[in-house]
Amino acid sequence: MERTPGYESITPLELKVRLEVGDRPLLLDVREPWEFDVARIEGSRLIPIGELPERFSELDPAAETVVICHHGSRSAYVARALGEAGFARVLNLQGGLDAYSDVDESVPRY
Repeated sequence: MERTPGYESITPLELKVRLEVGDRPLLLDVREPWEFDVARIEGSRLIPIGELPERFSELDPAAETVVICHHGSRSAYVARALGEAGFARVLNLQGGLDAYSDVDESVPRY
């Protein structure tokens, strides 16, 4: 039996193309504030992973949500948790912001 991760993924290029055509999913960045200050996707919302339990109510379960971290591990954890909590459409950014910087030169690698 094949195990599924409990969430869907989006590639950096897929996300960049969607943003370029004006598609605006909620970009939920779960990194730390210092990381967000160094590099981020324009329009993303920072809620560090450690603050999520008390800030969960700030999120809309009906909104399509793309979860972002540095390499994709923290965001995978959060994407799975949001899916289990009943969020309608949650996507994990494959490879995180590090991979996204390969397709968007405005996002620095750190």
